[in-house]
Amino acid sequence: MIILRNAQLNEIFAHALEATPFECCGLIGGANDRATSIHPLRNVARNPQIAYEAAPEELFVAQKQMRGRGEQLLAIYNSHPRSTEPVPSETDVRLAYYPAAIYLIIGLGGANPIMRGFRVSERDKTWQQVEYAVADE
Repeated sequence: MIILRNAQLNEIFAHALEATPFECCGLIGGANDRATSIHPLRNVARNPQIAYEAAPEELFVAQKQMRGRGEQLLAIYNSHPRSTEPVPSETDVRLAYYPAAIYLIIGLGGANPIMRGFRVSERDKTWQQVEYAVADE
């Protein structure tokens, strides 16, 4: 389970809302299942309204920053701007290249953003919902 702080959750939601009508994407770094850094990334997908692809140079910089801080990649987040019940799309599953990461998907189709977490297996073409927590300590 990944643990986020309220400020981090708000940062992720703000990124998702700012990117609308396109999908947003980003990385979450940390240690011992606690998120310590949020890395919003630019979506350079050919059709960003229904897919995401992180800008390669930004992805490289975020991964380098995490390594420099001794962090691990805990999660990858993206938004589904029209979804009220976010679940991984076929494309999300096909492109889930980081099996150790939790995939967080933000649905923006309702009155308020909703985020759900998933373990996704690109190899097996499957996903299962997992819990995450928000706690300020």
